[in-house]
Amino acid sequence: MANASSGRDIRLDLFRGLALWFIFLDHIPTNVMSWLTVRNYGFSDATEIFVFISGYTAVIAYSRMMQRDGWIRASSRIYRRVWQLYVAHILLFVAFSAQVAWVSIARDTPALIEEMELLGFGDNPYQAILEAALLRFRPVNLDVLPLYIVLLAAFPFVLPAVVRWPLGVIAVSVGLYAATCHFNWNLAAYPDGKVWFFNPMAWQVVFHVGAACAVLGPRLAWLDRFRWPLTALAVVYLLFALFIALSWQYNPLQRQVPMWINKLLYPIDKTNIDILRFTHFLAIAWLVRVAIPQSASILKWAIWGPLRRCGEQSLLIFCLGTFLALSGQVTVSHFEDSIVSQVVVSITGILIMCLAAYIAAWFKDGGPSSSAGIPRAAGALT
Repeated sequence: MANASSGRDIRLDLFRGLALWFIFLDHIPTNVMSWLTVRNYGFSDATEIFVFISGYTAVIAYSRMMQRDGWIRASSRIYRRVWQLYVAHILLFVAFSAQVAWVSIARDTPALIEEMELLGFGDNPYQAILEAALLRFRPVNLDVLPLYIVLLAAFPFVLPAVVRWPLGVIAVSVGLYAATCHFNWNLAAYPDGKVWFFNPMAWQVVFHVGAACAVLGPRLAWLDRFRWPLTALAVVYLLFALFIALSWQYNPLQRQVPMWINKLLYPIDKTNIDILRFTHFLAIAWLVRVAIPQSASILKWAIWGPLRRCGEQSLLIFCLGTFLALSGQVTVSHFEDSIVSQVVVSITGILIMCLAAYIAAWFKDGGPSSSAGIPRAAGALT
């Protein structure tokens, strides 16, 4: 893990891109390609990866600005990013809802509207629009961006503390997480009686631990004194989680799980990020740190280029992946959930995401003006 003041850590873009691919694959129901993601092999999934890296990169991006230009300047940049995320979410909400409505009408499948949790529009459309603007009304698969918006909106008040006292921030964050789980705190959602699927008061612990790790950086090297015991413990825990997760799919394995373990484990709550999920992610993160240091030459292999590009354009790729996942779901359903359709839809979706990431990077680097050798400033004048 890199210090907040050090150079860009290639692993961040690579694993964020991987998380975005996993989220896309997991959002297509009954998708055989989701067996390539982490979801089916343990307690956590790609959401933890995405939120952790978001906290990590937030410190790297804004702590330097705060030190150079002051807290007000850094805060203004954070809230500009929050506004970009909010606009992206609203546009995605409109596009997603229109896509669901079009498919439902064209294929005469009104059940799709209920499946995507968009019935609120029919009950009270004006109220639903207001609640969507307040981030309280969200269809299926549109919960991650609102979570990130809330966490980032609170980040200006956390940033000075995490830079100075990262361990203190972890302690406070874990305390809030424990209180949230104990008292079952959450934010209200729409329609009435619902709550946020990703509870910000619980999921903040993943975001803030990521932020604190970015600040601690090399100081985490003291853990290397316990490298082998921690690695062994992480491997044992991941193997246990693997056995339990596979038991959900195969009845012979399920019968091997003692009843007392079932009572101890369940329910493994995603809304409040159950401690089993959080520790499972931390075990994965530790093994990644041990196996793939920042200086590893494998990270520079050209084969990882598409993953890195997707990670660099995370907002675009997340929105596109969410839209493509619904398109994939409809396409797979049209072909009666055939395995061939699942594989083709998954590969096609990832190729589209990669193409979009490369195009976005091309435009960011200057587009046709840079490819023609014209300086960006001059090109902007013509």
